[in-house]
Amino acid sequence: MPDALDATPYDALLLLSFGGPEGPDDVVPFLENVTRGRGIPKERLKEVGRHYFLFGGVSPINDQNRALLDALRKDFADHGLDLPVYWGNRNWAPYLTETLREMVADGRRRILVLATSAYASYSGCRQYRENLADALATLEAEGLELPRIDKLRHYFNHPGFVEPMIDGVLRSLSDLPEEVRAGAHIAFTTHSIPTSAADTSGPVETHGEGGAYVEQHLDVAQLIADAVRERTGVDHPWRLVYQSRSGAPHIPWLEPDICDHLEERHAAGAPAVVMAPIGFVSDHMEVLYDLDTEAKAKAEELGLPVRRSATVGADPRFAAAVRELITERAAVERGQEVTPCALGALGASHNLCPVGCCPARAPHPAAAGADSPYA
Repeated sequence: MPDALDATPYDALLLLSFGGPEGPDDVVPFLENVTRGRGIPKERLKEVGRHYFLFGGVSPINDQNRALLDALRKDFADHGLDLPVYWGNRNWAPYLTETLREMVADGRRRILVLATSAYASYSGCRQYRENLADALATLEAEGLELPRIDKLRHYFNHPGFVEPMIDGVLRSLSDLPEEVRAGAHIAFTTHSIPTSAADTSGPVETHGEGGAYVEQHLDVAQLIADAVRERTGVDHPWRLVYQSRSGAPHIPWLEPDICDHLEERHAAGAPAVVMAPIGFVSDHMEVLYDLDTEAKAKAEELGLPVRRSATVGADPRFAAAVRELITERAAVERGQEVTPCALGALGASHNLCPVGCCPARAPHPAAAGADSPYA
């Protein structure tokens, strides 16, 4: 039997994700949840949902989260970490509030949260914290005893997140025809967000052009590019590019878009491109549609060989990274000295989101941070 690992003072882990439809009838209600408060007509949501209908109305994200849950539970059991794992979503079943209600009924009083977003931004961090605050407010109104909730730090530069992506890029390069492999360009992709949101991502002291969001992605891209060079002897040119833009066209968002970038690379004479979706934990709908469907169609139109590398998903190294993040945070809470594990130039992220970190467009309570009303 493995030696028991100490998660004290925590008594549960909550996997917190975005959620997605699991059938055609779910698509519009799911999108209504995502866009609640924006006044978007149902007919427009049906148009937006065409991506899901192309895949039978099913988002792969829920099955991918189930696989991650299995990987986490197996890793914890194999390494003697006695910590139950729950799952809640922001926008679809199992809903966050229902999961927290279940956790309270099970006697969980000190909860760690793993969000399926590795980087700092409003939509990737603070919005999850706002959802946690809303759920706690609901439980408080029901007269339930509220648990204390902490969120695991950003894990973008943890080896267990980076190493699987390095392997994915290496596999994609090896899958290219030999005559174009050495000259292949690497396009590291992530979700485009409004430039105003990028500029204010991360703690206040990092605010500026691109903020922590762009800085963190560039750091990961450099780590992967350096590892590929060390392991292949080839220094592949690369760039951070963006995908999945939504919203009004007059609002500036991060660029270039992946399809525009493929056109530019083709015009510049690049013989091939590997698309590496470093901004995503799993191969969910935005990866399947924006890269595997739209971007690959653009590349085919151009006659440009492309490959798309895998996301981390339920890789055992990622599950191990989560275990290490849990025991690291638990030790900090117990007052022990800890050397956090992180690669690259930026070091380990903060454990507690400070005031002013990734601010909301309009003030809204957020849990699991220095400004939490539920400390």
